[in-house]
Amino acid sequence: MLAKVISCAVVGLDGVPITVEVDFSPHSGVPQFQIVGLPGSAIKESRERVRTAIKNSGLRFPLKRYTVNLAPADIPKDGPAYDLPITLGALAATDQAPLDALQDAMFIGELSLDGHLRHVKGVIACAYAARQEGLSAIYVPEVDAAEAALIPEIDVIPVPTLGHLIEHLYGLRIIPAYRRDGMQQIDEQALLQGLIDFSEIKGQEHVKRALEVAAAGNHNVLLTGPPGSGKTLMARALPGILPAMTLDEALEVTRIYSIADLLPGDSPLLRARPYRSPHHTISQAGLVGGGRIPRPGEVTLAHRGVLFLDEFAEFGRAALEVMRQPIEDKRVTISRANGTLTFPANFMLVAAMNPCPCGYYGDPTHTCTCSPSQIRRYQQHISGPLLDRIDIHVNVPRVDYEKLTGKIQGEPSARIRARVEAARERQRVRFADHPRLHANADMGPGDIRKYCTLTSEAESLIKVTLRQMHLSARAYHRILKLGLTIADLAGADIIDVPHLAEAIQYRPRRTDV
Repeated sequence: MLAKVISCAVVGLDGVPITVEVDFSPHSGVPQFQIVGLPGSAIKESRERVRTAIKNSGLRFPLKRYTVNLAPADIPKDGPAYDLPITLGALAATDQAPLDALQDAMFIGELSLDGHLRHVKGVIACAYAARQEGLSAIYVPEVDAAEAALIPEIDVIPVPTLGHLIEHLYGLRIIPAYRRDGMQQIDEQALLQGLIDFSEIKGQEHVKRALEVAAAGNHNVLLTGPPGSGKTLMARALPGILPAMTLDEALEVTRIYSIADLLPGDSPLLRARPYRSPHHTISQAGLVGGGRIPRPGEVTLAHRGVLFLDEFAEFGRAALEVMRQPIEDKRVTISRANGTLTFPANFMLVAAMNPCPCGYYGDPTHTCTCSPSQIRRYQQHISGPLLDRIDIHVNVPRVDYEKLTGKIQGEPSARIRARVEAARERQRVRFADHPRLHANADMGPGDIRKYCTLTSEAESLIKVTLRQMHLSARAYHRILKLGLTIADLAGADIIDVPHLAEAIQYRPRRTDV
């Protein structure tokens, strides 16, 4: 007898419906349980989990020939989420589950040996695929029901055990659909809890201003200064001035973290913007993604948030250079022999580095012990094309003793965040007809021509600047985008000389060693 059950495979960030076909041959003399259709090692091991879970749930497992096909066969499948559909197919093929009740629904879940269902990753992508396929319900482990319920217009059935599910399918003990109580309300205090407030940072007003501009337009920043000047502290305070994510952005980020299996157990929907800070020993695959079955890297996990790279010059040259394409295109493409996957990577890069190996080049209070060749080699570790993709370059000097010990507190994060949110609101209105544009940093050359309007005085200034600073076309465009963000913070519709002058002073200066 043949039974078919619909399940799901996660390919990249998308769910792909998979038909699990189970054929039971009662007259075969040799007991066998064979799984075909490009199964991974976790799926090949499911035969033992399936057999034991069926027996421990009080059901029969005839020792005959079972053939399980995962179709389409050209899509690689991995993970234990196929335990439940394989089990239901085996039970339906042996007349222990109603075949008609398995239609028009998707089933995913890992089985424990006693029949309980365990957590699986990528549930939100599977629920979305089930809705797109026109299915009426998705059956998931009880612990994953809240996550699947983030996708509307489909019933989510939380399954505690295999035995209870069989009783539900026969109508004996119905499992009610998970009740959606609405999306989580944004609790601003909870989002900001544990973050460093800008009022706690002494001095460095010009750096705080640069970070405010970066947050308002989602621009990339490079902080350069001696050890102990507060670079890392200010980078950690940055999330406190970023605007809250919209619901669409929250669902997008939640899907990424669900597939990476990084969702917190108490909160199925992520509302705080991601903040990722990988160590400089990270590999190229860990930074941009990769692996035999490509997985999202740090640039994707930082999507819609901040990617902080401390000790920027200590990262591997290859890892840094491979970031050039994601920074420019806002996505990363990974090609393998069995296909190509694209992950989103629209993040704000915040990098921090010392000016030299010892850290004190240019510091008026410490003597640099590095030779000119060491300083040059250290600074050249960051290539020109990568530096050209960073909008804001800021020198972070040592804080004076008087400011460090003073009683006067700086401007609080809440007040800065209000200005940032007002600027982002202007950008949301500006780009209302362009779904791919979320902030000024997302604009391309065509968008810059359309939206970046300069006064005649500002046009004269940018013309002189291009000639004197020998700027590239990319640097020219980034100055205009930065100037528009500064104008947004000022509530202006046209880029004037003060806005453009501030944007220009954020460009890197050549230093002679």
